[in-house]
Amino acid sequence: MADPAMALPPAFLDELRARTPLPGLVGRKTRLAKSGRNWKGCCPFHGEKTPSFYVYDDHFHCFGCGAHGDAIAFVMRAEGAAFPEAVERLAAEAGLDVPKPSPQEAARERRARDLHAVMAAAAEAYHRRLFLPEGRAALDYLLKRGLTEATIRAFMLGWAPSGRGAIAADLRGEDITEDQLVEAGLLRPNEAGEPARDFFYARVMFPIRDRRGRVIAFGGRILGDGQPKYVNSPETPLFRKRMGLYGLDLAREGAFRGAPVIAVEGYMDVIALHQAGFAGAVAPLGTALTAEQLEELWRLSPKPVLCFDGDAAGTRALLRAAETALPLLEGEKSLAAVRLPQGQDPDSLIQGAGRGAFDSLLGSAPDIFDVIFDVSREGIDLRSREAQEGWQRKHDAWIAAIADRPKRSSVARLFNQRRREILREVESADRRKGVRRDALRGRGSIASALPHLVSGRRAAPRPAISAGPVQAERARMLLAIVIRHPWLLPQVEEGLGLLDLPDGPATQLRAAILAWHPGAERVDSEGLIAHLAQCTLHDAVSWALSPGGLPLAAGPGALPGEVEEGYWHFFLRLRGEAELIEDQQAARRILAETNDPAAQRRLILLSEALDAIRRGEVSAGAPGDAA
Repeated sequence: MADPAMALPPAFLDELRARTPLPGLVGRKTRLAKSGRNWKGCCPFHGEKTPSFYVYDDHFHCFGCGAHGDAIAFVMRAEGAAFPEAVERLAAEAGLDVPKPSPQEAARERRARDLHAVMAAAAEAYHRRLFLPEGRAALDYLLKRGLTEATIRAFMLGWAPSGRGAIAADLRGEDITEDQLVEAGLLRPNEAGEPARDFFYARVMFPIRDRRGRVIAFGGRILGDGQPKYVNSPETPLFRKRMGLYGLDLAREGAFRGAPVIAVEGYMDVIALHQAGFAGAVAPLGTALTAEQLEELWRLSPKPVLCFDGDAAGTRALLRAAETALPLLEGEKSLAAVRLPQGQDPDSLIQGAGRGAFDSLLGSAPDIFDVIFDVSREGIDLRSREAQEGWQRKHDAWIAAIADRPKRSSVARLFNQRRREILREVESADRRKGVRRDALRGRGSIASALPHLVSGRRAAPRPAISAGPVQAERARMLLAIVIRHPWLLPQVEEGLGLLDLPDGPATQLRAAILAWHPGAERVDSEGLIAHLAQCTLHDAVSWALSPGGLPLAAGPGALPGEVEEGYWHFFLRLRGEAELIEDQQAARRILAETNDPAAQRRLILLSEALDAIRRGEVSAGAPGDAA
């Protein structure tokens, strides 16, 4: 008797399973408790007092009696239902119509099973050719990109040669027909009775697998500078670009073991991340991230991380992904995002700076709303009312797209608060610039010379601003940032110790902070403030944290990027010009030797600080620094 499952399209069964949350289904039969990312409870199929029954995103397993299966299997076992009856029940709850079994459907399923075998054989053939003399250039390319041979074999990377008919010749002994090769997207049919041509030729081959690890398509990368750089399989009975993710089968296993789920742009980024130990990396298949792919990500993790290239195209891809996600965000579903340094992708960042650099970015990945707000601010001159109104309209459109009401309200509050803070900064900066412009105009005008011309005496110069109070205020702001965010200390303590700070509270606080950090069990603001209190520095802490003029970076809720930028702003203004020149020269050497993005950022900051000193801007008062 034919298996009833074989008469239903696999795509329908996959969608039915995806639309059936297992914890809710199983929770009707036994009480479940959260266990990490999964659920556990007492097995409903055998009497037990200690829970050994686990529910995952797409299957259940009992370590006591061995019961195992998906949602359909659970209904069959828990309710004694036959396969068709279990499918009917679940489909009714999921709002799906069950396709009517037919000979045509059964034949289509047989063809799909045959196509899976075709694609598996093709992957083996391409992989085999990579290690032949004809694939040497492709293999060298992969090795030069930093992949090990073990990684190349794990991902079954391959080579499609330039000659015609190669894949048909390779699979001729497998009893595979030309029609099957065309249907699988491996051959491109020709017109006018000409033989079909290879779809992929002279390309490095990346097998694309479904959630169950079956090869369903290929991506091919050309060697050299030809176009298009990447080509994916056409749509086939097995493959729909908008539905799958590259690396999905491996990321499922990685996410199960606790790895963060990361969506990147390219196949090589996925492979480089997996090789570096980031087992939850995936990538869309040559398209912008789709709603279906986002749902796949959320099946792996409630808060996946988007990590796109650090260029204009990467920023556009990030915004498109965010706009696609907005209507879907609800309950536990959320997103984080990492913006890489300009010109970097995950592959190049790991190659240049190592796993630790990428790991630290992931560890501080901000929420998607903070990121898109920052992106919306870039390149806009907010001094005009029209620009401000256009900026707010963009935010209002994003907020309106969020279907979940609590999340929509929360994001609206966040955007309104941050917008007010930035507009206050713009207005404050405008006022300072207006005062400076007036002073410069007055200094060179005829009116300013009149007292001298009339009286024959040179007008007495105004007293210069004393550097002491200005430096003391800058020191206060820098120390306030450190007290509120002591996680900075590993990267700044050496430079902090070298600063020429004013005597008094500033030097007392610095000494106590630097003495505390090496032996601190927990590096957080509360622990640091408690230590400073034990050192009888209550008054010094009150001086540092007094709210007047403090920058946003000294606030408890400041983002890591804001904190770092604020710290270096004040550090560079406390450092002398001669020392800054030495720092700049050292940063240039380090950048030339390492090509490290952090060194590049430091060089930029140092150059900006020196330019400010030479323009005379640093002689302005500290309140300007605090804006």
